[in-house]
Amino acid sequence: MAEIVPGARTVHVVDETLLADARTRGEVDDELRIRLLTRLREAARDADVVVCTCSTISGAAEAVANQLTVPVIRVDRPMAEHAVACGTRIAVVAALASAVAPTMALLQEVADHRGVSVRLVGYSCTDAWVLFEQGDNEKYLRAVASVVDSLPGPVDAIVLAQASMAMAAEVCRTDVAVLSSPRLAVAHAARTIGT
Repeated sequence: MAEIVPGARTVHVVDETLLADARTRGEVDDELRIRLLTRLREAARDADVVVCTCSTISGAAEAVANQLTVPVIRVDRPMAEHAVACGTRIAVVAALASAVAPTMALLQEVADHRGVSVRLVGYSCTDAWVLFEQGDNEKYLRAVASVVDSLPGPVDAIVLAQASMAMAAEVCRTDVAVLSSPRLAVAHAARTIGT
């Protein structure tokens, strides 16, 4: 935010139970959707735009956006748009299993909207998530980068399914475009509000 929209005021609303419950339930059900909408309204009180930063629940956030008075941006949509523009062979790397399906569904939706046929392959690095939960961010990012650098076969883009993985792109050695969501989402949010 400081680099893309200097001086912008940001508010960060965190409710870890949303992700935890979505993972436990395997979906964002009606009860969870109501709680998510409550958090989005809270975030939107004094905001011009809201970015939902959780890949697991951001599709649900986007779906209820019409109930808010400000735009709601799904953190991974700008990244998905960019990935499909890179080519038709896209790898999705996720440290949380619950992020794989929503990310792949979003990529397919973007491709369908553009009339493009894509080949999506998901890769898991769930062992890395334990490191993230332990607060060992450096080892977490190296573990993610290790999976990215060892992906088989030719791909046109590699998508990091979670915002927490973003810095791993900087330590990857692959020549393939490694895409993460935070910077692209912030840039999109800035354009949305005309900043």
